Amino acid sequence: MKTIVKKLSFLKTVFRPHRWIGLLTLAIGSIFLKPVLIQIYHFVPQAMGEFTGWKDLISTFGLLTLPQVVLGIAMVLMSIGLLLRARVAWSFSLLLLIAVALFNFLLHTGDHRIGYLSLFDCLCLLWFWREFSQSSLAAGTLFALISFGSLLTYALCGSLYLGDQFHPAIDELSAALYFSTVSMSTVGFGDIVPVTPSARLFTVSIIILGITVFATSISAIIGPVIGGNLKRMIKGRISHAMRKNHMIIIGATPLALSVYNGLKERDETITVIVPPGINHDYPADADVLTDDPSSDKVLRDAGADKANYILVLRNDDSDNAFIVLAAKEVVSSETKILALVNSDKNLSKIKRVQPDIVFSLQTLASELLLRKLSGENMDTGNLMELLFQDGH
Repeated sequence: MKTIVKKLSFLKTVFRPHRWIGLLTLAIGSIFLKPVLIQIYHFVPQAMGEFTGWKDLISTFGLLTLPQVVLGIAMVLMSIGLLLRARVAWSFSLLLLIAVALFNFLLHTGDHRIGYLSLFDCLCLLWFWREFSQSSLAAGTLFALISFGSLLTYALCGSLYLGDQFHPAIDELSAALYFSTVSMSTVGFGDIVPVTPSARLFTVSIIILGITVFATSISAIIGPVIGGNLKRMIKGRISHAMRKNHMIIIGATPLALSVYNGLKERDETITVIVPPGINHDYPADADVLTDDPSSDKVLRDAGADKANYILVLRNDDSDNAFIVLAAKEVVSSETKILALVNSDKNLSKIKRVQPDIVFSLQTLASELLLRKLSGENMDTGNLMELLFQDGH
């Protein structure tokens, strides 16, 4: 039975919605792109010598070949973003799939099966939209590259096709690349000028699309970075504002985690300080500071001067002593400092730094064992005195 459950869990992990939707998008893009690639592969090598110019080449393949190639390549690349659960890939894929569906339904050369498959993919994306919640720098960069590459391809082919409608005429790839770059960046040196209505409208489309692509690309790349920093800043300020009349736990030992869980069940407000390089099992939503707990600045950031208790629960008695000394320089008179003693031989050393309470599990355990062996009874008062000793 356990084996079946494990296999079902594995299948559930493998066939997550974002994975099969990404693969479906990849399949649609590949199927949509395949006929054009086959045509280019078989036709171009045989007819290269027959073309007299770029306009002849573009006219031979037809103006619809270019959008099909761009759409197909963009969908293949966007499928990678869907597999990464990127939000920008989700939104961009919806637009691409709608364009592919219209391409196949409205044109006599289109394949209705690809159109229906694209609509089905759109419905899946809309139904499972919560799966695509990641906002990453990688996805934003991918979106920017695809957008820029698509616009540059459009500008190059359009410039070459309408080349004789410019002054001077655009009749070679280097001139088309220069004009496309200048128009996309809206620099406009004016050395190549459109002289016909069609050329002017084409130039206007490059300028508008260039502004749009650059603006969206910058937001897609910089947005996640700024958003992440802003989120951390807001979270830090909120946490700092809540650090009042709270408890501070220092350490990541099993005892510290157990105390944290117990205090949380009692609805206490807790801040945890964990030294750098130490792994911990505190919850993701815990108010955790990863820094040196013996630093005055870190203790002030944790709100030590406004805390009710500071629980020093590291597994090294020397570290605990240093932390107590640092805390005494920061805390107010109302704050109590509790220090854990891991070894009986260090009990006197910890008491010298004068925490308010000394907590020694080892002393308690040995005393309980001795009294059990000797048949003596122990009341609750004696137990608490052994467990929590006055540090002064």
